[in-house]
Amino acid sequence: MRILVTGGAGFIGSHLCVELVAKGYNLVVIDNLLPQVHGDKGSSSTYHRIKNLVEFIQDDIRNQAMLDNILQRVDVIVHLAAMTGTGQSMYSVREYIDVNVNGTAGLMDSIITRSNNIRKIIVASSRAIYGEGKYYCRKDGDVYPETRDEVLLRRGKFDPVCPVCRGVIDLRATDENSRIHPSSIYGISKYAQEEIVLNVAKTVGIPAYAFRYQNVYGPGQSLINPYTGILSIFSTVMKNGKEINVYEDGRESRDFVYIDDVVDATVAGIESPLETTVALNVGSGVNTSVENIVHLLGEAYSFDYHHKISGDYRIGDIRHNLADLKRIQSSLGYKPKVNIETGIGRFVNWVESQVNVEEKYDKSEEELFRYGLLRSRE
Repeated sequence: MRILVTGGAGFIGSHLCVELVAKGYNLVVIDNLLPQVHGDKGSSSTYHRIKNLVEFIQDDIRNQAMLDNILQRVDVIVHLAAMTGTGQSMYSVREYIDVNVNGTAGLMDSIITRSNNIRKIIVASSRAIYGEGKYYCRKDGDVYPETRDEVLLRRGKFDPVCPVCRGVIDLRATDENSRIHPSSIYGISKYAQEEIVLNVAKTVGIPAYAFRYQNVYGPGQSLINPYTGILSIFSTVMKNGKEINVYEDGRESRDFVYIDDVVDATVAGIESPLETTVALNVGSGVNTSVENIVHLLGEAYSFDYHHKISGDYRIGDIRHNLADLKRIQSSLGYKPKVNIETGIGRFVNWVESQVNVEEKYDKSEEELFRYGLLRSRE
């Protein structure tokens, strides 16, 4: 089997490629080696990890002629190529839509018009498509809160409220049948990617999986991209002796899933004999607060650090995230193996092996403030 991995030099892609090569698959990788992620001249460790293991093509996913050519000689597509980052997407709308949506559309055009060889498609979707996700109201049952009211955010009231009675609600694990309600351009673009792939796959009769990855972390995560990856961002701030700005009240939480678990789920999708077209959550099934992440990182690095809980809030952010894993457990037998404490320990050991990295988060925060997307409470 010959597999095309778009975005294969990235964080998830490189780990996946190493595993697939070890299992005996032949790989073709397309990646544009975006400097924001890979540094100048493709200096990232993820690229160097795979460049001699695969047939590597440095190109843009929107190059239609290139796609038409490559798809003639592959059997499976794993489509990971995308612009990532919730905050940046809110002021780079055209670029996110062009790369994520139009790039995916071109890939599907090639499948429909040029290739009859494709046996399966995997696409990376995201937890961002759910927006605030699923909650429970004692009065109104399961509810899906709207985007949080900025008047309340300015007053330091960060928890979402029931969209029906405006009362207190409790977090529930978000399953795949939950309301799709992205609160960022990034989330909108990822849902468009998912829908385009699954729709075309059904039309032409190709099995397809859309993996709704939660917050993926681990060794190899870019330390130079200040727009995505909270563990990487906090690590570079810590190691440069600067103060970490924890948004809201620090109690906002995410489902952090270790990279090895993500690779296991993706490989299971590639190898599954099920002739199906389906969307699946890939996460840990546990939510961890941002403030707890800061403490766990500080303990792992074993040095003094400073952080402030500022009450600042970012437009497009959600309050909590927790994935329901029942569907992927029943269909692919997926069970996450790495808990957050173990995963952060492995991540920190990797960071300590890297050369000193410049902290660029101040620049990204300045951009968010300039565009009115990062604001302070009253």
